[in-house]
Amino acid sequence: MKSLFGNLSLTIGGTIVLAVILFALFGTLVSGYEPEQMNMKDRFSLPSSDHWLGTDNFGRDLWTRMAVGARVSLTVALCSVAIAVVVGTAVGIVSGYLGGAFDLVTMRIVDVFLGFPPIVLALAIVAALGPGMLNLTLSLAAIFWTEYARVVRSVTLAQREADYVTAAVAIGAGNSRILFVEILPNVVGPIIVLATLGIGTAIIAESGLSFLGFGIEPPTPTWGWTLSYGTRYLRAEPWLSTVAGLAIMITVLGFNLFGDGLRDHLDPRGIARRIRSAPRQ
Repeated sequence: MKSLFGNLSLTIGGTIVLAVILFALFGTLVSGYEPEQMNMKDRFSLPSSDHWLGTDNFGRDLWTRMAVGARVSLTVALCSVAIAVVVGTAVGIVSGYLGGAFDLVTMRIVDVFLGFPPIVLALAIVAALGPGMLNLTLSLAAIFWTEYARVVRSVTLAQREADYVTAAVAIGAGNSRILFVEILPNVVGPIIVLATLGIGTAIIAESGLSFLGFGIEPPTPTWGWTLSYGTRYLRAEPWLSTVAGLAIMITVLGFNLFGDGLRDHLDPRGIARRIRSAPRQ
């Protein structure tokens, strides 16, 4: 526990991530406003005791709308990364262990996906499926799973020659047991780190698609849509876009710091160093 708090990136990133999650869960409860509650007399008001983050062009409370947007962004990011992790891990571990023709075909499919710029591929999928939270989540999962497949495959290629795998084969263990009982626990660490960093990337992608008009449709308030809509008033009233931009920046920064700190904490060399430096009883 002491080593956890000694990791500055992990501590700061974890604090930001926790704050964003709490904001998404309880932000609408403490504001006292509904997301679509309008008051034209208060339009474009700056932060005050009545509206903690000010209001938009219709006098709607930005704190409430940012909280709903946080809920949307986190839901899409977490679900898309979870789907990508499951699909990518399954493909990568089986491909790395079996090798041969299966591995060759699988990696060529991965290369096809990687041949397209991620945002262009996401735009194409969303355009084909249509807007909405489910379709947006599936489109992001479709562009992220390849990264997990490649990482898991590379780890599996190294682990399948390990002594514990040889021993499992010698005692007659089946492929499913070797894959998901013996090898899988050894790839969990890299997956967790990659997924944590991937959540920040997914939030940026979701916001970017919403900014371009391919995300979740209004009246659901999202950070990307608020940022895009605020550009109409950027010269006279820049606060609207500023709030949405800061929300995206701080959240992504928190997940990136948390992922970097988690990577350092789970690094075998870092673990060995902490063991050597621990006081002896």
